[in-house]
Amino acid sequence: MALDDVLQAVPELRDAQSVEPLTGGLTNTNYKVTSDAGCFVVRISGKDTSLLAIDRENEVHNTKAAADTGVGAPFVAALPEHDALVLGYLEGEVMDAATLRRGDRLTAVAAACRRLHGGRRFLHDFDMFAIQARYLEIVRERGFPLPDRYESFAPRIRELERAMRVRPEPTVPCNNDLLAENFIHVGGEMRLIDYEYSGNNEPSFELGNVWSESNLSLDQLEELVAAYWGRSLRSKVARARLWGLMSKYGWTLWGSIQVGISDLDFDFWGWAMEKYERAVDELDGPQFEQLLEDVQRDD
Repeated sequence: MALDDVLQAVPELRDAQSVEPLTGGLTNTNYKVTSDAGCFVVRISGKDTSLLAIDRENEVHNTKAAADTGVGAPFVAALPEHDALVLGYLEGEVMDAATLRRGDRLTAVAAACRRLHGGRRFLHDFDMFAIQARYLEIVRERGFPLPDRYESFAPRIRELERAMRVRPEPTVPCNNDLLAENFIHVGGEMRLIDYEYSGNNEPSFELGNVWSESNLSLDQLEELVAAYWGRSLRSKVARARLWGLMSKYGWTLWGSIQVGISDLDFDFWGWAMEKYERAVDELDGPQFEQLLEDVQRDD
């Protein structure tokens, strides 16, 4: 069993006193291990995760870099032969979408993002346009399900990409997968976990992804943008909003691939359709063209 092998391979885990499954992972199996050396998280990767654009070498490099900033969990060990990663356990309050929607944690979220973004460069870059195109190829090749009208939005996505390339932001080390549960409130500040999709990217993608994943209001998106940049700028709000739209459209295909490959007992299709339906509302919505104009503003 991979977990037993990991416990024996990592000195800090050899005298494990308890091993508890951790819930919430959609790609991997996670355990909390308590030993004389402390508390740790052991993450065992799921199968065929390379199809999901997960590069384990990139993840390990970036996990170490995030730990160095103090915003990530302490790095303990990587065991590629067991598809395992071992991290220090962060004792704190795990966020959820409802908690972030209260609005009182948005300044702390922005501060954690700034701290991560100020660290050393990550190993590889992250581009949601390229990842979405790669996912679509996989879905077509393997006959995985596609939502109705998905490919009909391709012209709009090309418009979106052209607009976003006009005034690109300098890239910084980003997590790129900021669902609420990847924020843990520890000692008065937010920490960020899970660097499977991490890479150098625009800061506004990170902010838009937070907005999208927790389904924050537009007012809360403006507040988050202002907390990050120091003031609310129309172009930055539009940029974060459009990246949030693109993340929903792209991660929809992540769910489709998981339908075809995952052994986890989870409704990946329902998860994907919830994101897709919100993306469709924006792609069909009356503000789409205005957002494309706003994102190209120089303010």
